[in-house]
Amino acid sequence: MHLLKEIAEQVGTPCYVYSGDEILARYRTYDDAFGDLPHQVCYAVKANSTLGILKMLAEAGAGFDIVSGGELFRVLKAGGDPSKVVFSGVGKTEEEIDYALKQKINTFNCESADELERISKQARTRGLQTRVALRVNPDVDAATHPYISTGMSEHKFGIDIADVEEIYCQATRLPNLLVEGVSCHIGSQILDPKPLLEAVDKMIALVDRLRSAGVPIKHLDLGGGIGVPYKPHEKAPEIAAIICQIRSKVTNRDLEIFVEPGRSIVGEAGVLLTRVLYRKQTARKQFIVVDAAMNDLIRPALYKSHHEIIPIEPKNRELITVDIVGPICETGDFLAKDRDLPAVEPGELLAIQTAGAYGFAQSSNYNSRPRAAEVLTRNGSWKIVRSRETYEDLIRGESFD
Repeated sequence: MHLLKEIAEQVGTPCYVYSGDEILARYRTYDDAFGDLPHQVCYAVKANSTLGILKMLAEAGAGFDIVSGGELFRVLKAGGDPSKVVFSGVGKTEEEIDYALKQKINTFNCESADELERISKQARTRGLQTRVALRVNPDVDAATHPYISTGMSEHKFGIDIADVEEIYCQATRLPNLLVEGVSCHIGSQILDPKPLLEAVDKMIALVDRLRSAGVPIKHLDLGGGIGVPYKPHEKAPEIAAIICQIRSKVTNRDLEIFVEPGRSIVGEAGVLLTRVLYRKQTARKQFIVVDAAMNDLIRPALYKSHHEIIPIEPKNRELITVDIVGPICETGDFLAKDRDLPAVEPGELLAIQTAGAYGFAQSSNYNSRPRAAEVLTRNGSWKIVRSRETYEDLIRGESFD
């Protein structure tokens, strides 16, 4: 807590702080659990795309799962190896595809027959052959929030498992495509591993059928989705135990396994520091007003997500039931509702926990608020990896004409 107080005093608030040691430890847990099985751990950039984190993971040997041309640009700027990049996402543009082809990424995870044709055409224009996998929708319920569940037939993602074999056969006839992979991702923040393992079984059976039909499948991409505990009573799956179960299912199948973890690598490694501005009492509620807001951390408003919030300097004092809110002019601008919190006073620091994933990455300038600073800690020291935005940054690129 002393380090967090030092950072807040020197950098200001709101401020995201990430533990580089914890991020690397979680990445290595994935990597080590696979042992000598051919594999790639492709960090899901959308969870947290800060260059300092990407550079650290690239130096550790990570691959990357991207969903936009901008994410590819970030990975390359951070020193990531394009041959370890997989490009996922349902709506890749021609410009993004061309950029990825030029950089010679590892694989496109394709989500429709139209996308396969477009990639084939653009690869032919460049005189290239490029690897593709089809993202399969296995119709497995991830039992998570409906906004982050992606593996059922009603969702926009992937190709229905009932139709995919025919599309694979069509894809093998398209020039300039190397149809070598099968991909799936059923959702995010999964705390029960049973749906993940059910999807693995379905994908292995599909690989067997495709190989029997002459499709030369070489890799199986199982996506990400392992959750983290946001509430004290929640228990997250053990990463090594899940990978061990996956290994037991794919051993001796001559498959390279890709996984795409994001939240489970960075989520618990980050906090959002905020300072109490005011205490406010109404006829029905007591509010703690802080300097962080929904533009800094939208998850509570968007998903009704829970984040533990604790004072940096705990003291023996009464608990009060409060809403913790920010300065944004929206009733939806809250970080916690009806939360029991020690009776903090204006000027005190709070740490919003488990904020390393989908925190800064989803932040905005709503209400013309500059985005927060970001700090990365390593071995007891720290450095700013993103400076706090200024008012001038808010209008950069705008014009009166």
